[in-house]
Amino acid sequence: MSTPSAPAGRPRPSFTEHLPSLSEAGPLIALAAACGFFISQSDRFLSFQNLSLILQQTMVVAVIAIGQTLIVLTGGIDLSCGMVMAFGSIIMTKFAVVMGVPPLLAILCGIGASTLFGLLNGLLITRIKLPAFIVTLGTLNIAFALTQIYSNAESVSNLPDAIMFLGSTFRIGPAEVTYGTVLTLLMYLGTWFVLRDTVPGRHLYALGNNPEAARLMGLSSTKILLTVYTLAGAIYGIAALLSVSRTGVGDPQAGQTENLDSITAVVLGGTSLFGGRGSIVGTLLGALIVGVFRNGLTLIGVSSVYQVLITGMLVILAVAADKLSHRGR
Repeated sequence: MSTPSAPAGRPRPSFTEHLPSLSEAGPLIALAAACGFFISQSDRFLSFQNLSLILQQTMVVAVIAIGQTLIVLTGGIDLSCGMVMAFGSIIMTKFAVVMGVPPLLAILCGIGASTLFGLLNGLLITRIKLPAFIVTLGTLNIAFALTQIYSNAESVSNLPDAIMFLGSTFRIGPAEVTYGTVLTLLMYLGTWFVLRDTVPGRHLYALGNNPEAARLMGLSSTKILLTVYTLAGAIYGIAALLSVSRTGVGDPQAGQTENLDSITAVVLGGTSLFGGRGSIVGTLLGALIVGVFRNGLTLIGVSSVYQVLITGMLVILAVAADKLSHRGR
């Protein structure tokens, strides 16, 4: 039996047209290359215990990167994410330990505090028309100051078990997995569905790709941006709970590097800083790349200050590649 031919006048798609683009395959290739390098440098890297540790170390940045991805897809950026997370963690832990608020209510208060910061960012950007870079740089400092003032620059310990639950583990074969890791993956699955298969997801891409065209389509950029920044704040609050459950304390010094790490995860994952292009799956791979680099460099004895240096170099390279790709388009 002969195979059906392509319709007349329409060339049959070549094999290369079915292959994923470099922006889609690049993060997976980079992750595989990073893993391969550290496997060759350390016998401990590939152990189940270490791979589980990478997931635990990655989950906080990975969740923050979900909110960062939503914002970057609109063409914006959020520099305040790490300190907003730290503020939320101090609110929920001090409410639970010092004020005696029931743990579940304390958690909701912490997430609510982070959400209010996201709402503030959104209002300043949409109502006063301030640049996202300036707004979130300002709220970064506000969140940092409020965190230090409210906590007296002291960690909060002796947390109730309910706040620590997501840091507890269960076994899958020889590996231990935290419930926080499961929650992180579920959040990525939900975000992937929303961006891929819902009308709000398509509106988000449309606004980031061409704001003027989106306006002519009848989309309200104010409503979309306000929703995105507020939702991102709530996501940072969930990241705060994951951070607390992993470390066992409310740490006012947390969030110092998470803004850079989350942006690095987003751009390494192939999401364009110009907006309108990228995927949440790529962000997850980007967060894993950051986690693998941090873990692998620690295993081979590289100082933490050089880890920050390398992370900075990675984000510059990724942004440069994005800029060249955008210029080509």
